[in-house]
Amino acid sequence: MKPRISMITLGVSDLAASIRFYEEGLGLPRMESPPEVAFFTLNGTWLGLYGREALAEDAGVSSEGSGFSGIALAHNLASEEEVDELLEQAVAAGARLVKPGQKVFWGGYSGYFADPDGYLWEVAHNPFAWVGPKDE
Repeated sequence: MKPRISMITLGVSDLAASIRFYEEGLGLPRMESPPEVAFFTLNGTWLGLYGREALAEDAGVSSEGSGFSGIALAHNLASEEEVDELLEQAVAAGARLVKPGQKVFWGGYSGYFADPDGYLWEVAHNPFAWVGPKDE
């Protein structure tokens, strides 16, 4: 296996609402996609949105489940101020603030929001190293 993640696909309950959240609310660039799925380019990988039932069917598993899914997506930024601004933007777009931006045990600054389907996003500033591809 090559060391990369090509795409992260989220199974969503309302595709249209999730598209609005990510495209209009967070400003992610949407790619041309078939109507039953949406793709966004993320500077080195893709984010896919697909109906929860359809994604579960594709994987051959049950779509039932609730609570913590055992995964959090992360978006790193260059400053604490940018973390707070993105958390505010996400909430204004319909996210639920899970944890406000704050100093954390490892020496950085981060907070969490949940998207309309409850997927957790950590928004972080790491003062020690840049994580992920550099912004273009």
